[in-house]
Amino acid sequence: MVVHTGLVYGDPPIARLVEGVFRPTGSLVPIRQLDQERRLKDELWRQWGLELYQSQYYKTEEALKLMEQLSQWKGRRRGDGFQQFQRYAGQLKPKIQWQDGRLDLSWTLEEGLGSTFDVEREPKMASGTAVLQAWEEKQSLVPLLEGGFASLPHDWMQRYGSIVADLLHAQEGRETLPRALQAQAAQLFEELSGEVPSDLAIFRKLSERQWQDDKPSLPTDFTATLRPYQLQGVSWLQHMRSLHLGALLADDMGLGKTVQTIAVLEGRCLIVAPTSVLPNWKKELQRFRPSLTVSLYHGTQRQWDTKAQVILTSYGLLRQEPERFQNIAWQCIVLDEAQTIKNPESKVAQAAQSLQAPFKLALSGTPVENRLDDLWSLFAFLNPGLLGTRKDFRERWSRPIEEGAEAVAQRLRQMLKPFVLRRLKQEVARDLPPRIEKVLYAELWPEERKLYEAIFAATRSDVVAKLKAGGSVMEALEALLRMRQACCHPALIPQQQAAHSSKLTLLAESLLTALAEDHKALVFSQWTSLLDLLEPILETAGIRYLRLDGSTKDRQDIVDRFQAEDGPPVLIMSLKAGGVGLNLTRADHVFILDPWWNPAAADQAADRAHRIGQDRTVMIHPLVALDSIEEKIMELQNQKRALAAAALGEGNALPTITREDLLFLLGDA
Repeated sequence: MVVHTGLVYGDPPIARLVEGVFRPTGSLVPIRQLDQERRLKDELWRQWGLELYQSQYYKTEEALKLMEQLSQWKGRRRGDGFQQFQRYAGQLKPKIQWQDGRLDLSWTLEEGLGSTFDVEREPKMASGTAVLQAWEEKQSLVPLLEGGFASLPHDWMQRYGSIVADLLHAQEGRETLPRALQAQAAQLFEELSGEVPSDLAIFRKLSERQWQDDKPSLPTDFTATLRPYQLQGVSWLQHMRSLHLGALLADDMGLGKTVQTIAVLEGRCLIVAPTSVLPNWKKELQRFRPSLTVSLYHGTQRQWDTKAQVILTSYGLLRQEPERFQNIAWQCIVLDEAQTIKNPESKVAQAAQSLQAPFKLALSGTPVENRLDDLWSLFAFLNPGLLGTRKDFRERWSRPIEEGAEAVAQRLRQMLKPFVLRRLKQEVARDLPPRIEKVLYAELWPEERKLYEAIFAATRSDVVAKLKAGGSVMEALEALLRMRQACCHPALIPQQQAAHSSKLTLLAESLLTALAEDHKALVFSQWTSLLDLLEPILETAGIRYLRLDGSTKDRQDIVDRFQAEDGPPVLIMSLKAGGVGLNLTRADHVFILDPWWNPAAADQAADRAHRIGQDRTVMIHPLVALDSIEEKIMELQNQKRALAAAALGEGNALPTITREDLLFLLGDA
């Protein structure tokens, strides 16, 4: 509120003072009362700190207090602004309605309650948006539509404010409330009045999770025998399909997401998966749903089969030919390894989000890999509008959670709960053997230590400069590449040569020990160049091995040979090519040559062996260079796991990797 003070003579005015100058308004000129003017001017200053002819700005609370004080003053107030600053007693009563697919919330001041001023009493109202804004800004007063203010209904907002805020924010700029949020709207109506609008009633079962008691209706041609938790998963997927809602099946890797998906395919379906697992999908479809016609749309000789019930394709082709898939009336769209679309700015994510189907399904054992924005991108495909715009999600959800706001993390978990099914191995597959992680530490040889320290000294200053200049954390992490490579093998560094390394020597020794005890092993690295350096060391040690990387033509042949009882006991793989879609239960030792801060990468590698069908304890061995940055990288992995738990599971919300984390890492490495 802005208050402007002045002096006038007469009512209506016949003269006024303008910056101290006496100016009649007509032919009638009053006698000027200088003593009275000085008295009023002095009183104005002493009582309210106001100076004549000057404007003063007041916040709402201050303005209301001033108006109450001025109402008792013998001086005269002029202007309609006074009518806008009345404080009304009583409570605002909510009125919530469901109209044409939208939530409408308004508030009425209880009748019979006047204001602190002597004004005509009449019904007063406030908009739901005004109440919500006052609550979010922690204001105690709400502006009324007809003018004036009323007290914020704290108790009601404390109980329902968060869900109302989520719903009203979500429908901004939309004709209707996003379908995925109508389940929350149904729950809100039930809690408030017990009466749920008819077109929202179908969502009650979703919020109550009654699907858990349903027995799924399996297709007549379905040949697999499902475990109890898989039957429950199929029941959930069928329920989500009946509601035309997107679903994220986030079961731990190795629990059978593929077979559960195959059980619910209906109508014309599109399945998008990494190129490396397309053959496995075709094989599993033929095995478990033999009556389905399946077409693999991939490769240079690819042809579009208009009669196929299931189209299999890769993310690469979805990105390259989005128009091919956009204008088809799909009944079901499945994204396997859906974390592939985690970057909402990527072409593949945008292509996926342009696809339309009444039922969309995302499969991912690691739905949150790096940051909570990964979730936003997934749900922009599954249930558009559920998490608002990307900017809104960042401001209202991910930033507060990364800063440690557990209440916000809890609200996000509750919002996502109906659309996410996540089971961990230790919860549902108790017959699976244990999975044990044992870090193997390599002590760098003197020449390796010298090289590492030189790279560390040179790299540290560059990374710190980038961080302090406002560069992104991701850019800084990429700048650590050479430092990490120096931990693995000197020959990875340009212009450096070496036949062996301390880490690969430790690996060879560990493999010989494992093979002597009749174990099989997987060896992962992010760099194919490191695998190149490993091969002659294995050959010298007399260790039979197979290799799988991006250049491998027949992946299934490699898998079959390794899985054979008399097959080579070691399979070395690039993490990108071998981290997903492979069933390698013959192995019970997993070696990770170059640990990275993202725990999802290590988990994906480990779960090639630790999955249904495994009957032996699986040993996971990250190889870590002593007194190096790799030790701190292992610590950062735990932070990432906690971040994922904050969004999808129980646990405290912890921040993602920050500039401070990296500066600490570089300072103490």
